[in-house]
Amino acid sequence: MTTQQTSKQRVVVVGNGMVGHHFVDQLVNQTEQEYQISVLSAEPRLAYDRVHLSEYFAGKSAEDLSLTSEAYYQSVGVNFYTNSKVTNIDKINKTVTTEQGMTLEYDKLILATGSFPFVPPIPGKERENCFVYRTIEDLDDIKAAAEKCKVGLVVGGGLLGLEAANALKQLGLKTHVIEFAPQLMPTQIDIGGGRALKAKIEELGVEVHTEKATKQIVDGDTCVHKLEFADGSILETDLVLFSAGIRPQDQLARDFDIQIGERGGIVINDHCQTSDADIYAIGECALWQNRIFGLVSPGYTMARAAVSHIIGGDFTFAGADMSTKLKLMGVAVGSIGDAHARTPNSVTFCYENPQQGIYKKVVTDADQKHLIGAVLIGDTSEYDNLLQFHLQQLELEDTPESLIVPMLQGEPVNPALNMTDSSFVCLCNMVTKGTIAEAVRDGCDTVEAIKTRTRASSSCGTCVGMVQNVIDLELANLAVEV
Repeated sequence: MTTQQTSKQRVVVVGNGMVGHHFVDQLVNQTEQEYQISVLSAEPRLAYDRVHLSEYFAGKSAEDLSLTSEAYYQSVGVNFYTNSKVTNIDKINKTVTTEQGMTLEYDKLILATGSFPFVPPIPGKERENCFVYRTIEDLDDIKAAAEKCKVGLVVGGGLLGLEAANALKQLGLKTHVIEFAPQLMPTQIDIGGGRALKAKIEELGVEVHTEKATKQIVDGDTCVHKLEFADGSILETDLVLFSAGIRPQDQLARDFDIQIGERGGIVINDHCQTSDADIYAIGECALWQNRIFGLVSPGYTMARAAVSHIIGGDFTFAGADMSTKLKLMGVAVGSIGDAHARTPNSVTFCYENPQQGIYKKVVTDADQKHLIGAVLIGDTSEYDNLLQFHLQQLELEDTPESLIVPMLQGEPVNPALNMTDSSFVCLCNMVTKGTIAEAVRDGCDTVEAIKTRTRASSSCGTCVGMVQNVIDLELANLAVEV
């Protein structure tokens, strides 16, 4: 089956994850030109919020996590096809074909295929009750299996692994986390931060095992499985959840001669074009200057860059700051810039309070005048302020340690004071301080009202605190008590 001819420019989007949907959302809001947009999703449902996927175990439904609906796509004229895996790209005739044999013609093709969970090549990984943690369907399988289990184990102590561990804990399982590196979250935080995070998580009843290389998974004596490690130790569990990182879903590009990076990922330029000028790649499948960006915000920026290029705009993708703030099992974690102090001649300042489970570190340049990185565990109250010093490269007015050591800190300062009106508060949706301030002046005086008006904080949620800071600052400027 082939689609009918049309006078509109045909844009086909392969993948309907968060980034693919954001591309569609951005394109349908353009008024310069009409497009015939078709979305092909290999999954059985339309886009949903993977960032907050663990909340599915806390009572949220698939509908609660949904980012769009069939009714919305129909209302804006978007053709959509679920359970439709693309298996062929004909670059000469500009068509894509699905597993079911449906063929769509395109003028512009967007590859938003995302990533897939990396499962280490461990003998026994295919055994019963061994899962990955990626889709709602995965979570349904995990939930069903957990009803007959008492012990669960996550292979991988990174960000996604700790989210997965929280899910197992919410399901009532005795939970273990296995990490190959000497610490948790080795990409985002340093050794000291990893030590503090491990202590906090173990206080919550989750056992953490670092520097563990799994040799094989075999039959257990007291549980379903036994994991045997390279150091000779063993651990038994009823359920295994692999969360050992991601790999770009680039097979389609590989199969049809679109340039791939040496270690994977679809190579793109600043417009997010691939080696074929009419094919774009965005999100976790894309490789920009030898980097894969594993957060949703850079993917959204790529989506906007691709839309801009298609409509003749000049916005481009210029990389992304990978700073992040989140809560893992209720433990506050923040990572900013060069958290590992790898910049030559950088200077590090640390504050630690083990009794309260707090660890803080700031990294400055050699002159100690500019913040280039930070790690916050247990207390991220300074995150927004530190992030602005980093992003805007503001000169530090006091000693670096005064930013994190309680007895050296003065009166709290609203970090929004350090921002210009053109500074971005919400990187996911490119919402500036000035846009939020204007909305406050128009009567939007809560985060929810700002979210509805501007979309700030409606995606990953990291910027909620800063949105509130801007609201408070603008209300103070208007002489309204806050």
